[in-house]
Amino acid sequence: MSSHTSVRLAEHTWTEIETALEDGTRTVIVAIGSVEQHGPHLPLVMDTLAGDELSRRIAQKLGDALAAPTIRPGCSSHHMEFPGTITIPASTLMELIRAHCQSLDEHGFEYIVLVPTHGGNFAPTNTVAPEIARDIDATVITLADLEELMELQNEGLRTAGVDYQESSIHAGAVETSEVLAINEDHVRTDEYEVGVEGAISPSRLLSRGFKSITENGVLGDPRKATRKAGEEILETVATAYAEQIEAERDAV
Repeated sequence: MSSHTSVRLAEHTWTEIETALEDGTRTVIVAIGSVEQHGPHLPLVMDTLAGDELSRRIAQKLGDALAAPTIRPGCSSHHMEFPGTITIPASTLMELIRAHCQSLDEHGFEYIVLVPTHGGNFAPTNTVAPEIARDIDATVITLADLEELMELQNEGLRTAGVDYQESSIHAGAVETSEVLAINEDHVRTDEYEVGVEGAISPSRLLSRGFKSITENGVLGDPRKATRKAGEEILETVATAYAEQIEAERDAV
């Protein structure tokens, strides 16, 4: 692809992307993140940081892929009681996803992989992906199973030796660990607060807002987070997703 070896699409020139396509780079990863509260200790951009890092790792594992910039903001209306959160309607997010896919398809990418990293983005992604797939030449691969993602994240915690599992994931041990692994300077370790632990009601969360469940915006215990756990979580998810992408491409 030239001497510039980054897998991040936006860090290349247009001529480098043209050369990459000519040399057989046919897959592009599109993460779908958010700008929303993640408790008093994590930045609003957490889901986007995770999207950037996961798409980078997936592209590297595939070896013939690029990571597009993570889409943001996302569908975060249930976080709007917390200052700083930016939300867009599901219809707007779906049009953003569609526009990204149409652009990448026009350039000649044959496989476009959609990877939501914020819970509120899973339903819109799953809704619009089949529509997009009918309208473009590229194959759309959707990795948008929230339960599977949380299982992989908890698996990463276990692999790292953390004796703690989260039934609902938001700003607790899992996501704090991820940010510690990505850039520990983003984590306000002196602001750790335990949030609501155990199962929560998704319908209440969506209908009455996140603050009806947790005053500080946290689910779980960020004190359990470690940088090692973050590394294991990111690697576990990226490896599983890369394997699914390879299987999908082989089946086409």
